[in-house]
Amino acid sequence: MRRLGLLFLCLLQFSCSSQVKKKINGVSFVASRNQVLQEHIDDVKEVYANHAAIMPFGFIRDVASPEIVFNTERQWFGETNKGAKQYIDMLHKNGIKTMVKPQIWIWRGEFTGTLHMNSEEDWKKLEVAYDKFILANAKMAQETQSEIFCIGTELEKFVTNRPEYWHELIGKIRAVYDGKLTYAANWDEYSRVPFWKDLDYIGIDAYFPLSEEKTPSVEALREGWKRWKTDIAALSEKVDHPVLFTEFGYRSMDYTAHKPWLVDKNEDEVNLVAQVNAKKAIFEEFWNEEWFAGGYVWKWFIDHKKSGGEKDNRFTPQNKPAQEIIKEVYKKY
Repeated sequence: MRRLGLLFLCLLQFSCSSQVKKKINGVSFVASRNQVLQEHIDDVKEVYANHAAIMPFGFIRDVASPEIVFNTERQWFGETNKGAKQYIDMLHKNGIKTMVKPQIWIWRGEFTGTLHMNSEEDWKKLEVAYDKFILANAKMAQETQSEIFCIGTELEKFVTNRPEYWHELIGKIRAVYDGKLTYAANWDEYSRVPFWKDLDYIGIDAYFPLSEEKTPSVEALREGWKRWKTDIAALSEKVDHPVLFTEFGYRSMDYTAHKPWLVDKNEDEVNLVAQVNAKKAIFEEFWNEEWFAGGYVWKWFIDHKKSGGEKDNRFTPQNKPAQEIIKEVYKKY
C-alpha cells in the first residue's frame, strides 16, 4: 500500500508539473459601426482567445484641450457605452472574458502621451472631464461584470504632471468597480508610472524596438528582447504584480520590429514572415513566465472575413500566417 501511495503522489506531481498555466490570451476587439453578431465571436473563438479588450472612445480637440467628448450619437456604435455593453454581453455568452479599455483620440491622431495643459485651470478642467469619462466606463464595466478595467491608455504627460490626481482616481474607480485594474502604459513610459502598487496588473503596450533588420529571425528578435525583459521582470518582482501586455503586435511589413509603434500609412513592402517571427519571439519569451499574465493582440476587426489578408501591411494578423501562430499558442495556454 505504501508503494502504491508513493506512486500516486509521483503521478500527481508529474500531472501538476506538466500542466500549462492558463494565460490571458486576448484580442483587441476593434469598435465598429455595427452590432457584433455570433459569427464575429465564432471567429475569435477559432483562434482560442479567452479574453477581448473592448475600447469605448472619448475625443479631444487638441493636445492642450481639457474637454472630452464621449458616448454621443455621432460616434460609431462600438465606441459608445451602449455598443460596448452589447459587445461584452455577446463575448460573455460565449465564455470570453473582457477588459474594458477606454481610449482617448486626439484630433488628427496626435499621440495621447503628449496631452498637456497650459495652465492649472485647464489641468483641473481636464481632471473633471476625465473623471466623467472614466467613471462612466467603470460603472459600465461593473454593470457588465467585465473582469478587468483599464484606467487609461498611454497618457504619460497627464500621469507625470498630475500623480496625485491618478491616486485619487483609482480610489474613485474602486468605489464603483470591483474587478481587477490596470493601466496601459506605453513601452517607454511603464517604468515611471507612480501608481502600479495601487493596481492589480502592470499594463504595458509592448511596442519595444527589437531589431533593425528587414526580416529578423526569431533568434535575433529574442536576443532583442533581453535588454527589455530583465527590467520588466524586475519591476514585476518589485511591485509584486503580474505583467499584462495590454497591447502587443507587429505590422506585416519590412522592418516591423524596428519601430513597432508606427501607425502611419506608409506603403512599405508586405512582409508576412517578419510578422510571424515577431509573434513567435514574443510568445517564446513571455508566455512561459510565471510573472507574466498574458496579453491582447493588436488588433482584431469584427468583420474577420474582410479583414487583413496577405496583401495587407497593417497590424492585424487576421487571414495571415501570423494568425496560425496565435491560434497555436492560445490553444496551448
